[in-house]
Amino acid sequence: MIIEKSAPIFNKKGFAGTSMNDIIEATGLAKGGIYGNFRNKEEIAELAFDFAFEKVIEEIRIKIQPKKNTVDKLLAILDYYRNYSVKSPIEGGCPMVNFGADSDDTHPLIRERVASAMAKTVNELVHIIDAGKKRKEIKSSIDSSLTAEIIFSTINGGLMMSKANQNPKKLNRILDWLANWIEAEIRSECF
Repeated sequence: MIIEKSAPIFNKKGFAGTSMNDIIEATGLAKGGIYGNFRNKEEIAELAFDFAFEKVIEEIRIKIQPKKNTVDKLLAILDYYRNYSVKSPIEGGCPMVNFGADSDDTHPLIRERVASAMAKTVNELVHIIDAGKKRKEIKSSIDSSLTAEIIFSTINGGLMMSKANQNPKKLNRILDWLANWIEAEIRSECF
């Protein structure tokens, strides 16, 4: 409960901007109730990131699970992020973007968690793309790793632009471009 209630606070305010009083207020617990379960604020932030990341990943899995064709799975991921800057599962937007930007130079343990989550996400995309190549739904000439990195970084760059500009149309426009790129450059002519 502490982690679940703290995740949106850290996701919106960042590590430095989140106080223990914010966590106490959100949970309704006394300071002893918090420190009886966690060593410090950094441990709560680390676990809050894990919780937020897993929530996003679970929603994406639900979105792509019914899709049979690999390209349709990739397009479902893009659809998941449409308007994400205004309707994310964790208040404040994408935890990888937020926690990553917040911790890159200041909190190495959180940064390592974010880097691990990014690698996990890219590896999942590689797995999807490789499976599509085996089923001949994706062009065999496609570099799976590079394609996964392009998809991942384009989505996250769009999220950052959309949030910084407070304009979900920026993200949606980038997602539209990415969908067209996937259709034109990745989908096999057989499908």
